[in-house]
Amino acid sequence: MREKLRVVLAVARDPGLARIELAFLGFRMGESATWVAILVYAYALGGARVAAIVALAQLIPAGLAAPFAAYACDRYRRDRVLLAGYLLQAATIGATALALYSNASLVVTVIVASTTLMADTITRPVQAVILPSITHSPADLTAANAVSGLADNLGIFFGPLVAGILLTGGRPADVFAVFAGVSLVSAVLTLRLPVVIEPTGARPGATPGAILRGSFGGFRDIAHERRVLLIVLVLSSGMVVIGALDLLFVAVAIDLLHAGQAWAGFLSAAFGFGGVLGALATVALVGRRRMTPALAGSSALFGLPILLISLMPSTLTAPILFGSSGAGFSITSVAGQTLLQRVAPEWMLARVFGVLESLAMFSLAVGAVASGTIVSTFGIGWGLFAAGILVPLVLLGSWIELGALDRGARQPDAEAVALLKHLPIFAPLSAPSMERILAELSWLDVPAGHIVIREGDPGDRFYVLAEGRVEVSLAGAHLSHRGPGDHFGEIALLRNVPRTATVTALTPLRLIAIERDRFLEAVTGHPQSRRTAEVVAAEQMEVGGLSG
Repeated sequence: MREKLRVVLAVARDPGLARIELAFLGFRMGESATWVAILVYAYALGGARVAAIVALAQLIPAGLAAPFAAYACDRYRRDRVLLAGYLLQAATIGATALALYSNASLVVTVIVASTTLMADTITRPVQAVILPSITHSPADLTAANAVSGLADNLGIFFGPLVAGILLTGGRPADVFAVFAGVSLVSAVLTLRLPVVIEPTGARPGATPGAILRGSFGGFRDIAHERRVLLIVLVLSSGMVVIGALDLLFVAVAIDLLHAGQAWAGFLSAAFGFGGVLGALATVALVGRRRMTPALAGSSALFGLPILLISLMPSTLTAPILFGSSGAGFSITSVAGQTLLQRVAPEWMLARVFGVLESLAMFSLAVGAVASGTIVSTFGIGWGLFAAGILVPLVLLGSWIELGALDRGARQPDAEAVALLKHLPIFAPLSAPSMERILAELSWLDVPAGHIVIREGDPGDRFYVLAEGRVEVSLAGAHLSHRGPGDHFGEIALLRNVPRTATVTALTPLRLIAIERDRFLEAVTGHPQSRRTAEVVAAEQMEVGGLSG
């Protein structure tokens, strides 16, 4: 918790970072709040079945749009794409509010609302790749990514909470109206960001066929890698449950608890709050040798409380049980992603996570339709039972194979874990990000007198000293000494320039070496960011601080 507070304060002191993170928090709140509101609207019109159809009509277009949104942010100026995304969200959310206030037909309202969800797919990928352009050091960059993760979780809590308050005595249109304003504020916050500008415009030869291959090629790759496919299916089953819960929050609030539409927001907020607590707990997963036990325990925590809600329905127990389920979902997601990173081939990782982002929308749609059908046909109790049992059943059915994957996966180095977790650059990283570093690092033994990095050479690695001492010099002049726990080599990697200093072993050394691409992916928080990170280095060339 202390580390989280430290990185939040570090980001708050930087005006550019504070603006972009506040804008992102507003986005996540709006995304969660308007989703609750549109499902409340649909449920009031025709119950669970209509709510499921409305969810499907929005999620399928958003799932199809997601790969193209990521493609666009990799081709055009990121600050303009981010601003355009927020403006588009404000416009589409506002248009949905107008449709609701004017009592437009269900078809018209849903069509307009679906454009809101499609607009939402722009923000998350561009947020990930723009942060390197507005940070001033590797530590700032990892702090910004950590705060983005925190904002993501807090948005899932505060958004539905605000929606619940607005729905108390109000109606869904009020939620859309308020968050249209919030999206407009997010757009204002991202005006004139201090971004390092790259060459703009679509790359030559970007034919429709090339765009399709670039956007959807990951699905083909995963289909041919059974180990990866298995874990992707497990993670997707969790998103199916989330899609089911979105509708069940409404059904439980209105027809099981008879507490009114506002409680749909409160129950969703309780789940989000549990997710925040679960996310904080996932730091314990870093460096664990086996992930399947964590998957088993967290999936039980995810599913069992949902099963119990129909047996103990009250406004006291339901928020507690949904909150517990939210904590289980956070841990299940992180444990699954960590195992995925251990077994997926290096060249596939970026595509795998792109596929997961796209599959999330389709999985949400499946969950919403399935829960709507079950609730309308058999009742809310059976809907809760199906949602609670799905992930444990999927894990049980794949347990033997998952266990074999876990035992054969790349295992983290305990000594490296202990050393890297204390570096300011890496301390704020999430468990999956830390695992990506641990999977690819190497140990080096260096004799005394050896030059580890030479001024003017290309930058290829980042180094961490485990044992021994080195001297840092520039043009033959002594600058500083470094000892165990220190690091060097980041400047050349982040700036894409030759080494800025020479580092010589004064004693025999044991070093951790992290390759350039892996380091850049870690500090940027997103595989697609590494090309951007090359042009946005820290100005760390203070006297005595130059370190290659």
